[in-house]
Amino acid sequence: MSYITDRVLAMSFPAERMRAMYRNPLWQVKSVLDMRHGGHYKVYNLCIEQSYDPSHFHSRVEAFPVDDNHVPALPMIKLFCENVDSWLFQDPKNLAVIHCMAGKGRTGLMVCVYLVYCGMTAEDALQLYASKRTTNNQGVSIPSQRRYVQYWASALSFPRGINNGLPDVNLPPSCSRELRRIRLYDIVNTDFVFFVVSELQEIPGQLYRPSVEVAKGSCRQVRQGYHRTYSPRYYISFVEDDEDGKTSDSDHQEPHVVVQMDTESSIIYQKTCLDHYFEKPVELSGDIRIIFYEKMIGGRLFYICFNTSFIKNSLLQFTPGDLDKLGKRGRLMCGPSFCLELTFGPANSKCSELPFVSNVDFSDGLEEM
Repeated sequence: MSYITDRVLAMSFPAERMRAMYRNPLWQVKSVLDMRHGGHYKVYNLCIEQSYDPSHFHSRVEAFPVDDNHVPALPMIKLFCENVDSWLFQDPKNLAVIHCMAGKGRTGLMVCVYLVYCGMTAEDALQLYASKRTTNNQGVSIPSQRRYVQYWASALSFPRGINNGLPDVNLPPSCSRELRRIRLYDIVNTDFVFFVVSELQEIPGQLYRPSVEVAKGSCRQVRQGYHRTYSPRYYISFVEDDEDGKTSDSDHQEPHVVVQMDTESSIIYQKTCLDHYFEKPVELSGDIRIIFYEKMIGGRLFYICFNTSFIKNSLLQFTPGDLDKLGKRGRLMCGPSFCLELTFGPANSKCSELPFVSNVDFSDGLEEM
């Protein structure tokens, strides 16, 4: 049990029976909380895989179920922060007790989003949690969970100033994107990788959003001389920031042409490249999970989670440090210049009204790369 602040406590699952031998025994957790914070604590259970009788904690238990090692939907984060804040506001003695199974990843994510809701930056919240909860200062170590803390921070604004009222929460509107291609650059020791694309599906009247498969396939090696029967395609994309991350002063930014490099380009032959092109683009919306496997059944290598509303242009790129649960086998497949690249169609509906660009010569730029 770790006090992240004097009003937010993180812990592992309060276990019973055999699990109590290596987790916090429920009776012991209850005894400590009743002694220190009698009548003034509420427990937040983030586990989807395990529960307990709420009466153990005087029925002051809230469930916000999240898959192990994964991320919650953004609307759940909003509800969680509002619930915790409402409880703490009722009495200055009230305490929020937050746990998942090990009390690290999911717990850390939700503790950090609440700290951000209270006015901390994402970086400061993650660092505070790491220093208070873990001895190795690792804290929230899964990249997608850290990514969602950043997502949440970008959705908040404090028009009245920090510590002067609740922030305004501006979750981005739902945005559908068409996934056109998955490509892995500089991958070694394998000629193919399998993948499964899933969405978190909203179910009316239910807080938990299960992961539902929307596509699967395999990325296979691109070989010299391979070509498609159709012309290379280029898409025009609108982005919010320029290359330096600064917002343009002009009211109407010029569209950026995003080159969706096809196999005719010599750049992809310099290192082993695995590729999958969707003949029929896969429409994705909301919270997305893509898991990569060594085998068709089993042998998970790594996975990524992201939200389509935060894709600013037509490319998402991930280095090894951005991949979740990248184990030994996965690391052996990543060359020095490894990059996972997802290519999407036009960034928004405006792009569909733009003329199709089909005869643009990018050969000079590609050769320089």
